[in-house]
Amino acid sequence: METRIVFHIDFDYFYAQCEEIRNPDLQSKPVCVCVFSNRGGDSGAIATANYTARKFGVKSGLPISFAKKRLEDQKDAVFLPVDFDYYIGISEKAMEIMKKHADIFEYVGKDEAYLDVTKEVNYNWGKAENLAFKIKKEIKKKLNLTCSIGISPNRLISKIASNFQKPNGLTMVLPEKVDEFLAPLKIRDIPGIGRKTEERFSEMNLQTIRDLKELDVFTLNKEFGRKNGTYLFNSVRGIDNEPVKIREPNIQYSKIVTLKKDSMEFDFLLENLKQLCNELHQVVFNKNKMFKSVGIQLVQSDLSNKTKSKMLKNPTLNLEELQKNVEQLLKNALEEQKIPIRRIGVKVSELSEIRDQSSITNYF
Repeated sequence: METRIVFHIDFDYFYAQCEEIRNPDLQSKPVCVCVFSNRGGDSGAIATANYTARKFGVKSGLPISFAKKRLEDQKDAVFLPVDFDYYIGISEKAMEIMKKHADIFEYVGKDEAYLDVTKEVNYNWGKAENLAFKIKKEIKKKLNLTCSIGISPNRLISKIASNFQKPNGLTMVLPEKVDEFLAPLKIRDIPGIGRKTEERFSEMNLQTIRDLKELDVFTLNKEFGRKNGTYLFNSVRGIDNEPVKIREPNIQYSKIVTLKKDSMEFDFLLENLKQLCNELHQVVFNKNKMFKSVGIQLVQSDLSNKTKSKMLKNPTLNLEELQKNVEQLLKNALEEQKIPIRRIGVKVSELSEIRDQSSITNYF
């Protein structure tokens, strides 16, 4: 099998960095981008924090009130609401820069992507490193955005490498250096390692990838199941045969709201959903899109998520049809609902362009 050359590109502290681009005065301050709920005050959670804020223990998912407590001595700390439209705009421009340099481009999310550049650099690792610097320089010049890039023979090692020298890093791991690179790293540096798995490794007195490599595949399968055990066995040896696959952004539009009270009451929930439908419909209309998939999201009082979705027979932009399907999805969800709902949302996907502008009123 021919050696591939794969990039993993990850934008550094993306949402917070976008805010620093918009307002350069923020660069020296602790910056927290927050998902505020509509319950007022500091209800909500941190979406992203810049590295200055992270020094004080602020990270994604932390309640805003906890973050403010940790930064209470930092009088210049800034807490900003998320602005997804602005972030998506920057992301799309950066992705276009990356895409033109790739044999195969795989979109992962707003702030990361994989690139197979094997043919682009003619199997030459020196050219690959130069290409990575070129991409970083172009993104920085055009968007003032920094990113970290990992270069290796596969997706797994490249993802680990992109996180190795953050922020604004570039780490290349040659095929013959994979074992040397992985050995001293913490086991949690392997993508997909959860807290329970990490706790089990601690109980087994295993800290580094070098330690974990001592276990045979049978022991790993017994401890973690065949699928996870095999993944761990291969990962610590740098084995990953998954190819980079063409994948464009799966764009969807959504609206979500924190309810005034936790509830399982149908009429109360439907009232909120219908308001979200109105807002979402306006967004989709302004984007000149129709949708074929409708879904609802329920965030329960224990913060666990439930989703329900439905594929329509034909694309539509009809508000009544959106509301009718959302109402049916809510009825289905509540049949098995046992926990009160804290947040509720609507999304549409499987988007297509409105083809005939002259008949646009037919969609209402």
